[in-house]
Amino acid sequence: METGIAIKDIDTYIALQPIEVRERLEQIRFAIASVAPEAEESMGYGMPAFKYHGALVYFAAFKKHIGLYALPSGHKAFEKELSVYKQGKGSVQFPHDKPLPIALIKKIVKFRVKENLEKEKTKTIKKK
Repeated sequence: METGIAIKDIDTYIALQPIEVRERLEQIRFAIASVAPEAEESMGYGMPAFKYHGALVYFAAFKKHIGLYALPSGHKAFEKELSVYKQGKGSVQFPHDKPLPIALIKKIVKFRVKENLEKEKTKTIKKK
């Protein structure tokens, strides 16, 4: 939803969405936070985002779907499970007329947490 104003937090982003979409956004938000409790909520590219040792995932509401952006690596790792959804290079679309795949979203987020932690370890080793 384009408002013409800069949205500064996830609460505001969700509050500005149509009522029927708000619950779905909260479900995704809760799923992400439940498997990445140390992740920081933020906004990025005009979308709700979670960061943990770098970008973790983004999500956004659209007219007919919610987009999840787990960067290309998160989508590639779950290519088979995500094959039933419309996708872009680093995005997947969950249509509003279908239940959200919460268990799959959690698996993707866990994968991204592990991936970011491994990258952080590699950076630390290279600095030594």
